[in-house]
Amino acid sequence: MGDTFQVQLQRDSRFLKADRRLDTELVDKLILQLNRIYPQILTDKEASRFRDLDVPTCVRLAELLSHLQEKGEEACREFYRALHLHAEEVYFSLPTRLDRKGPVFFLGCFSVALGVAILYYYGESKATCATSKALGLAALGLGRRVREVLIWYSEDRIKQ
Repeated sequence: MGDTFQVQLQRDSRFLKADRRLDTELVDKLILQLNRIYPQILTDKEASRFRDLDVPTCVRLAELLSHLQEKGEEACREFYRALHLHAEEVYFSLPTRLDRKGPVFFLGCFSVALGVAILYYYGESKATCATSKALGLAALGLGRRVREVLIWYSEDRIKQ
C-alpha cells in the first residue's frame, strides 16, 4: 500500500500495455496533458516522439511508461493524475488500485450480501431488526454516499 508511484507504475505497466481502452486518441491526450501542464516532465521534443503516428500505439505507450519511470516519482504521479482525468474507468481498474480496497472492502460487500440474504430468507416481518443491524455493519466498509443510504434505510426500518 505504501508503494511509490514509480513502483506502482512498474506494477501497472503490463496491464496498461495490454488494455485495449488505451487507444491512440487516449495516449495522445495523456502525452499532451503531461507536455502542456508539466513541460518539465515531457518536453516538446519528447512529446513529439511519443505522438509519432508512424509508430504503433502499443510501442509508443511502452516507451512512454519506461520514460516516465526513468524521470522519477513526480513524473509517475502526474501520469496517474492524467490517467485519472482522461480515463477514469482505466484508472480504477489498475491492479494497484484494486489492491488498495483491501479486506475492509470485501468485508463490506459480504455484509451487504448477508443483509440482503437475511431480508430475503426471513421476509419483512422477522428480519427488520436483523437486516437493520446487517446493513449498519455493511455501511462500515463502503463509500460515504452508499453508507448514508444504508444507514437511512436501516433507521427507517427500525422506526416502522
